Amino acid sequence: MTNPLLNCTNSLPTFSQIKIEHIYPAIKQILEDNRNQIELLIKTASPYNWDNFIQPINELQDSLRNIWSIVEHLTNVVNTEELRQVYNQCLPLISTYQSELGHNDGLYQAYRVIANSSEYQNLDIGQQKVIQNELRDFRLSGIVLTTEKQQRYKEIQEKLMQLSTQFSENVLDASHAWKKHIMDETLLAGLPDSIRALTKQNAEHENQEGWILTLDLPCYQPILNYADNRELRHELYVAYVTRASDQGSDAGKWDNSEAMQEIIALRHELALLLDFSNYSELSLYTKMAETPQQVIDFLTDLAKQVRPLAETELSQLQTFAQEQDGIKQLEMWDFHYYAEKLRQHLYNISQEELRPYFSLENVLSGLFNIVQRLYGLSVKQHPKIDTWHNDVQFFDIYDESGQLCGQFYLDCFVRKGKRNGAWMDECLIRQRTANNLQTPVAYLVCNFTPPIGDKPSLLTHQEVITLFHEFGHGLHHILTKVDYAPIAGVNGVAWDAVELPSQFMENWAWEKSALDLFASHYKTGEPLPAQLFEKMQATKRFQAGLQTLRQLEFSLFDFSLHTEYQPQLNIQTLLNNVRQQIAVQIPPSFNRFQHSFLHIFAGGYAAGYYSYKWAEVLAADAFAKFEEQGIFNRQIGQQFLTSVLEQGGTQEPMDLFVQFRGRKPTMDALLKKIGLH
Repeated sequence: MTNPLLNCTNSLPTFSQIKIEHIYPAIKQILEDNRNQIELLIKTASPYNWDNFIQPINELQDSLRNIWSIVEHLTNVVNTEELRQVYNQCLPLISTYQSELGHNDGLYQAYRVIANSSEYQNLDIGQQKVIQNELRDFRLSGIVLTTEKQQRYKEIQEKLMQLSTQFSENVLDASHAWKKHIMDETLLAGLPDSIRALTKQNAEHENQEGWILTLDLPCYQPILNYADNRELRHELYVAYVTRASDQGSDAGKWDNSEAMQEIIALRHELALLLDFSNYSELSLYTKMAETPQQVIDFLTDLAKQVRPLAETELSQLQTFAQEQDGIKQLEMWDFHYYAEKLRQHLYNISQEELRPYFSLENVLSGLFNIVQRLYGLSVKQHPKIDTWHNDVQFFDIYDESGQLCGQFYLDCFVRKGKRNGAWMDECLIRQRTANNLQTPVAYLVCNFTPPIGDKPSLLTHQEVITLFHEFGHGLHHILTKVDYAPIAGVNGVAWDAVELPSQFMENWAWEKSALDLFASHYKTGEPLPAQLFEKMQATKRFQAGLQTLRQLEFSLFDFSLHTEYQPQLNIQTLLNNVRQQIAVQIPPSFNRFQHSFLHIFAGGYAAGYYSYKWAEVLAADAFAKFEEQGIFNRQIGQQFLTSVLEQGGTQEPMDLFVQFRGRKPTMDALLKKIGLH
């Protein structure tokens, strides 16, 4: 089918030709076309089978996804008021369409007929998995509900989609609305030259003198880390942790309080409609973890093991702050500052000291070299591709035989109208049709410091890890050998396993033989000195207990929120209770972290944020095999490629892990990584 928005067939988006006023009619048209085609297939395909029914359905769904993914992507990277209005106008259309399909009994019965037919046994494992997943998803869409309950289901889904978008927009607007214009340079004492240059450039972009501070992470985090002025750290901390809330300088303006309450209430109602006790049970229906209690036990048991280490780390930090500056009460806006001071005191190293050795160009070159050694891949920049911004690059990935595996856009730098954070998203999903094979294409998005003056973009080591993480997701999407879009790449993969390839890839950012491929001074070309590497390695476990507890706090809050929901539940009280149980640092009462917790209120991690720690167990154990046999062991790399990266959602994640590791995962490697073994 010709793409009515992009005016092309099965090809890359032509971003410069997209006109916002064409988006709504294009979405409306393709939805109507799909409805008509699906009804025609239900009436005329006889007898139902893969080729005459499921394959055409998959292609129709993919044609819609190819358009809608572009619209969603643009709202994340070049958000404007005009685009936002059109996006919100389209949301009810998409939600209604999805609910209609989930409640289409003719469609459901056709899948059941195929599943019960003699032909089913002749289908390959991937085709069978597509059918099994569809039947499962029909159940989760409320196919067996009464007409009245189906209508309520549809209303809930539409409202949830609107509320999630509203939540995300509020965070974006609140984040970009705040800025601090400084004319007195003494307020910037302690800040590295790179951050002074960035804030100076911020001011120049607004035709201002002085320096402009923002809440974008490349600006915010270094100020919390390095600014000697305690009041300045306090001011930025308050602004950041009160975004989109009832607190802070913009209290109430973009307040997400009501949206959060409504989101969790609607999710709970949805779960009850589908005969689950709570939304956590509904969430786990498609995940590796089997019961809510299993997840809660996993989180609380890990917290118990880590807590003594975290308490020791916090005590050490408090003692250091008092000895250094007489700080009797370590506040949250002091934590990163003194942690960085302590890191330098203990190891004589800072993130800023490493920046000159991590120019973005060199890091990318090294990253591509690493995957060449592991998997035989070659990555080549593809010039003259139409993109949404001049900073965006585009790359091709080829396998060892020279066959194109897939492609990706890379959008690295922070800018106005772009969502904070880092992520991978799908542009095109691998799918084979009678006419061709659709090559997978990914969006890789980060928010790094851009080039400043004559300096290239220089990354902190933490940003190097972030880039490796997102590239791991990209490989999972691109390297799939599955020809069916519903289970190709990350599709159909249990959400608590989807972080395995990304967290697995992070490990090479710490290895000397990997760093030797790219860590060199951007001016002199001097390799990362051995002494600096040793210091960096020594910091690997620095405050690992505190960092782990922080993630466990977020995970247990999310899971408790969706497990223990009751009408009139006070979200702040629940979060406070979780902190009392898990945390060793309790934030101030004005902290409204939850109001900008995009992962669970506007992302795919509701009752699933635990997935990061769950998958970290898998990733640490998987990497341990490389540690045992060589981090560039090509044979082991090939095993990971064929057992995990190429398989998509064809099999259960545990089965794939066992194929690679030869056994089920254990906690040993993760505990060793944290410093407990």
